Amino acid sequence: MVLKNATILVIDDDVDVLTALRLLLKPMVKEVVTEKNPSNITAQIERANYDIIILDMNFNGLVNTGNEGIFWLNKIKQLKPETSVILMTAYADIDLAIRGLKEGASDFLMKPWKNEKILETITTILGNKKSKTSNKEHLNSNSIEIIGNSDAMDNVFVKLKKVAPTDANVLVLGENGTGKDLIARALHDNSNRRHQPFIKVDVGALTESLFESELFGYKKGAFTDAREDRKGRFEAANGGTLFLDEIGNISLSQQVRLLTVLQNRQVTPLGSNEPISVDIRLICATNIDPKELADEKKFRKDLIYRINTVDIIVPPLRNRGTDITELAHHFVSLYAEKYNKNTFSFDSGFISKLKKHDFPGNVRELQYVLERAVIMTDGSVLKPEDLVFSSIERSTTTTNFESKSLNLDDLEKNAILTVLEKNKGNVSKSAKELGITRAALYRRLEKYEL
Repeated sequence: MVLKNATILVIDDDVDVLTALRLLLKPMVKEVVTEKNPSNITAQIERANYDIIILDMNFNGLVNTGNEGIFWLNKIKQLKPETSVILMTAYADIDLAIRGLKEGASDFLMKPWKNEKILETITTILGNKKSKTSNKEHLNSNSIEIIGNSDAMDNVFVKLKKVAPTDANVLVLGENGTGKDLIARALHDNSNRRHQPFIKVDVGALTESLFESELFGYKKGAFTDAREDRKGRFEAANGGTLFLDEIGNISLSQQVRLLTVLQNRQVTPLGSNEPISVDIRLICATNIDPKELADEKKFRKDLIYRINTVDIIVPPLRNRGTDITELAHHFVSLYAEKYNKNTFSFDSGFISKLKKHDFPGNVRELQYVLERAVIMTDGSVLKPEDLVFSSIERSTTTTNFESKSLNLDDLEKNAILTVLEKNKGNVSKSAKELGITRAALYRRLEKYEL
């Protein structure tokens, strides 16, 4: 049973509730910790990792609106985004329940509860978590960890798990900076070829004159500077995986030469008439819009069929939900160690500012932004002002994979985010610049959950 290895934290200012839940759960789980004072939540979750936190939404001494629970839910998700939270309240407020779920809660229970319902809810959450992480554990056993728990990335993990053990050719699609090379490496490291070479080539950077010599090799004397025989990348990858990055940028003439090799599974080095058989698993990647790849004036359809037995689309960071928080913790920890700095904590507005940015440069941009923040920050707390986003990324055109939304709500939301960021969160200045009242801006902030 998945319960037996679980650690659970229960937070409620009612001692009777804590006692009842401890007695119910203690025989079934690994550990139950109870906490009466919500002010100790931060210390509790920094001290230990909990699989599930059961959080009351109302506490004595405050107005019982349920907003206390929302506040602490956000705090938990900021510090430990991977932790599942179950909200509990005595008030049957469906709107509040929906808001809690939108803010990241895993489920919502009403008081008085039924023991069977609590156990069923906990078991379901743990089961879903185990199912989701099992894909990652399988994929990470031999490779660099791919971080992410969002539904968008879960779809990638499921596809990776199915495709990796096969010899199917894979086309990895995604915007710049999404981590296509990590996906390619994960495919190799979790395949039957993992003990054989993994050779990466940025074919988009190869000139016409270098294309054949780099990929297919050459014999001594084949051209002026060919002083000795040299294996091409296809031959170097024999028995393993060949990863051709930026495949969408090669010319039509290069595509013809590549197609011939893939059809025959043989390469003929420059200066030789003897073909050499090669056994490779081919992975290709591009940031080109799939619609452009379908244009035969730019890309041969017969080559697309050869390289695209299966495609994997890596989602942009803006579509990955809470992954941005998990990635932020990872990169900050990584660079703190690299630059010999102490452990950092995040100011409440730090993660909020990250989430409001659309990251046109995706994970790569996030990585550079956080590296700069770690380097430039003197204290141990990262604040919103430590985040400086690249004007270079902002000037680039947005995404080849999804068009800019012209929905009026989206346009209004983006305008509000832009002005708020410009004014460093100052509502009065932002309202004035937008030409609306403070009250109207607050209503829109609530509408768009900003």
